Formats: sequence, C-alpha cells, structure tokens
Amino acid sequence: MPVLLDRGPSGNAVAGSRRTISASDIPASRGIQVALINNMPDGALEATERQFVALLGEASGDTVVRVKLFALPEVPRTEPARRYLGEAYRAIGDLWDSQPDGLIVTGTEPLAAALTDEPYWTALTRIADWAQYNGVSTIWSCLAAHAAVLHADGIRRRPLGEKKSGVFECRRMSDHPLVAGMPPRFGVPHSRCNDLDRDELTAGGYTILSESAQAGVDAFVKRSRGTFVFFQGHPEYDAGTLFREYRRDVARFLKGERDRYPAMPEGYFADPARERLTAFRDRALVARGAGLLADFPAVERDMANPWRAAATQIYSNWLSSLSVAKARRATPKTDARAVSLSH
Repeated sequence: MPVLLDRGPSGNAVAGSRRTISASDIPASRGIQVALINNMPDGALEATERQFVALLGEASGDTVVRVKLFALPEVPRTEPARRYLGEAYRAIGDLWDSQPDGLIVTGTEPLAAALTDEPYWTALTRIADWAQYNGVSTIWSCLAAHAAVLHADGIRRRPLGEKKSGVFECRRMSDHPLVAGMPPRFGVPHSRCNDLDRDELTAGGYTILSESAQAGVDAFVKRSRGTFVFFQGHPEYDAGTLFREYRRDVARFLKGERDRYPAMPEGYFADPARERLTAFRDRALVARGAGLLADFPAVERDMANPWRAAATQIYSNWLSSLSVAKARRATPKTDARAVSLSH
C-alpha cells in the first residue's frame, strides 16, 4: 500500500509518485499515522527519509500509512538543509498536539564524546518523555537508541576501538511478537562507533530481540506505558548506504580530516569490489590527496540488499501492533455501572 507522505507546507504526496493529493482523498480514520523525526546529517537527510518511507510502504500490506515528517532544530544544519526542512517538514512543536499511532526517531552523526553534551540532547529527551507519557510506540534508531536508554535508565554507550560497519549475521533471541515470522538468522547493516552492554540492558528490563556474535546486541524492546523498540543496526538502509558512508569516510581521510584510512565494511562487498577498493586504498596511502577521490571505484551499482526481507518483516510486525492498538482505543468501553443499573 502506498505511503501518504505529509510534506508540511508542501502538501501531501503518495511516496514514490510525483502526484500530490489532498489529505481528504483518504479518510483520516483509515490506516495509521507515523511521525518520523529525521535527525540525520544534511548529506543523508533526504536519503534517510526515502529509506524509511520505502520500508514502511513495503511493510504496510493493505494498511494505509500516513507519515508526518519532523526534525529537531537543534541538529546543526547548512542553509540549504534548513530551507528544505522548512518546505517539507513540520515544526517539532506540532508534534506535541498530534496523536500519532507510532513514532520513529533517527540518530545522527555524533559530535560530542558524551551524549549529554550534544546540542540536541534536551530536545531528544523531551521527545522520549512525551512518547512515554502518551504511550506512543516508538522506534529508536542507532544514536537515538543510545540516548533513550541513557535518559530512561542511565545505561551508557561505550566507545568502540574502531567503527563497527558492515552487514552482520544476527540471531533471533526472543519469541516476542515483533520478531514473529522472522528466520532464526538474518543479516542487518550496522554503522556505529559506540555499543551498549547486553548485561546492562537485560538488568534494566530490556528484552533482547536479536544479536550478533560480531556486532553485539542488534534490536531490543521495553514496554511500560508504550512499547519502545531499539535498533543499534539499520534495517532501513538501502543497498548502497554503507558504500556511500565508506566513500564519505575515505574522502575525509583524503582531505586530512581523519588520521586513519577507514576499515572496509564487513560482510558487504563481493570479492571483485573488495579487490578494487583495496587497490584504491593502497594507492591512497602512498599518494594521499583530495583529488584522488575522483578515481574511487564505482561499485555501488553492484550492491545487493539481502537484509530487506527481515527488515520488512519486523516493520510489518510493528505496524500491525499499531493497528491493533488503534482498534483497541477506538472500541467503546462498556460502562459496568451503567450496565448494572439497567437490570
């Protein structure tokens, strides 16, 4: 089912289509509403939007999904990005009076060593408190997941010696409804510089949904007033995302913005691509310079997306849970006192 994408002042559109439509074309009572708070850096802002909307569309089945776009104003932006957000996204203040059935909060590239020192920390914790108080089922992605567990339970992320990047085999660790129908093992992309300790999560009441021997905890969940779902990985990534991130990190090395040449994503490139990228790395280590990036091997078109089926399944399960919760809220409750008085 197509996603009805609310582009703020720009109006509504069917995702994947150039056609804009009126919100009145589809009754508000039909389907479910998801608020996407997209905090990704400027270079990944629109790609992240497309990835989540595409995944929601594939996972929605026969359900209409309305997506409203938000972003935290505290995340540093260039002027073109601020202009795009002003045209296509709603102000975060509009979220407080809205009633989404579900919420997705993305991470962003870390700027500070401590999460509490990030410029958006206070805004992010306010969202967590709001979602918790209102019982809104929320997906927390990567850095946002780290921020949410730190705010709620004081569980601190731990820096990794080197960035964890690649597609890692994960094992299903629970019979929770969110992982119903998923295979015992499946691949998930990860791209992060920090990690959460499994024992601290379980001691804090979190249920581990999936984990990897190489990448650690993948997905986990906790329920109180609402269900919070956490992903250290990125099931929403498209086939070329890790390639583009790797190329970005290589560019930073070539420009002198980082000291070490980045490690190649694990379990991601086929052998021919690895050979070409290795040859480029050897050349770059000898003759480092920004101009060399023009010769970076164009292997993105050869990338596959073997994790898509598992990603679609877990998001389908989440959307189904939102539909069930919405139907439950819409069902009139019997007034026991009124029934007794009528007899």
